[in-house]
Amino acid sequence: MAEKLKYFVNGEYVESKTDKYYELHNPSTGEVTGYAPNCTADEVNAAIAAAKAAYPGWSATPAIKRSQILYKVRDLLIEHMEELTRLVAEENGKVWAEAEGDVLKAKEGTELATQVPSLMMGESIMDASKGYDTVKYRESMGVFAGIVPVNFPAMIPFGWMTPVCVATGNTIVLKAASLTPRTALRIAALYKEAGMPDGVVNVVTCSRKEIDVILEHPDVKGITFVGSTPVGKLIYEKAAKNGKRVQCLCQAKNHALVMSDTPIERTVAGVINSAFGCAGQRCMALSCCVVEEAIADKFVAELKKQAANIKVGPAVDKTSKLGPITYEKHYHEVLADIDKGVREGAQLVLDGRNCVVEGFENGYYVGPTVFDHVTEDMTIGRDEVFGPVLSIKRCKDFKEGLAIMNANPYANGSVIFTQNGYFAREFVRHTDGGMVGVNVGIPVPIGFFPFAGHKNSFFGDLHCLGKDAYRFFTESKCVTTRWFDEEEKTNTTVSTWDGTI
Repeated sequence: MAEKLKYFVNGEYVESKTDKYYELHNPSTGEVTGYAPNCTADEVNAAIAAAKAAYPGWSATPAIKRSQILYKVRDLLIEHMEELTRLVAEENGKVWAEAEGDVLKAKEGTELATQVPSLMMGESIMDASKGYDTVKYRESMGVFAGIVPVNFPAMIPFGWMTPVCVATGNTIVLKAASLTPRTALRIAALYKEAGMPDGVVNVVTCSRKEIDVILEHPDVKGITFVGSTPVGKLIYEKAAKNGKRVQCLCQAKNHALVMSDTPIERTVAGVINSAFGCAGQRCMALSCCVVEEAIADKFVAELKKQAANIKVGPAVDKTSKLGPITYEKHYHEVLADIDKGVREGAQLVLDGRNCVVEGFENGYYVGPTVFDHVTEDMTIGRDEVFGPVLSIKRCKDFKEGLAIMNANPYANGSVIFTQNGYFAREFVRHTDGGMVGVNVGIPVPIGFFPFAGHKNSFFGDLHCLGKDAYRFFTESKCVTTRWFDEEEKTNTTVSTWDGTI
């Protein structure tokens, strides 16, 4: 029997008093697996209150002690790797290796957070002005909220958001994705097992109505969000209006420029991994290739050949290479986007519609889909599909290809495939993408660098991960000190610019 999930607040699972629940499905089978509560406004307020109550004690805990607890969290993630991988696979639809990678990225973010004693260090100078010493400290701020999307149930809430937030002495309320909340709810319990004080980490599931409670709540100091651009922009505007620190990581339309000197077979293999990995449901998915006309026909032929051999199958089958779309509504949206591409005149080279996996006929499967001769005025050429759909645009040379890419309003990532050092350098210098790959299809850096989207892919001033994360979750305090010698103890004249000049 499908269970009704509880939410996690103040160190324990609590049954919601709501009468509204989200139906949860296994996307590989289409079966109902449970129900997540649409927590009430009072329950969201209670989670914020728990985080606020936990803050004084947690922020006063020495950084080294906070680091030690996070080391234990990291060890528990490793210990429960298979369990967590299965949770991700069953609720999100990532194939096994991808689901394991999701959990490994949560581990990576936790490892970054364990470095808090050194990365939270401030700066100092003796005799900033004669006899005046200045020290800058980085201090925690209070309660933060994380608003989580469906596509990375482990990495985003417990790799990108929670570890550095709590490492720096803050507390957090996570709004887990209401359709994929199991992994986050389970990892929250692992934090408690590791010794995290009650109330430091809280997890709720709710609707946009209750999210407004978070965005307007005076005790919430900052918001970290991952999701679509329209929603991210609204969250940024509302949270900033309410005086909160905000970072909103949003959608993309990532392009790769494929030059005529590139080794075609290896490049196609990289493109396929980038475009169809995680069923295309990641904001760094490579959804467009801008290919030099001189090799376009050969490139597309090889692409069709390799993509047609991808094994589509259920997430828990370790031989599957492409899993299902995460939830039914989006599955139909992806199919509608493919239909629209056909209507708008793109050439459908490989059709992923009507993809049926034997024994899993009710799963939300879309096979690898490739369009050729896509133009900027087509919806699939302009907007994110968020599925295993790749568009090919053609260009005559480097200059035209770069212009096509930079014309897009999104700029999470951009890639060039080439063996030419000059073109690679020019591309890196002039692309709008915030994360750039040279022969690397998914150019997301390791977590001690920031996830640095640009343009309509990001709203805020400080990105997640890397040193940006430490700055986002802390504020600076500068202390200037003056000690009087015997002569100055009797001085009654003090300059208007005391110590500042």
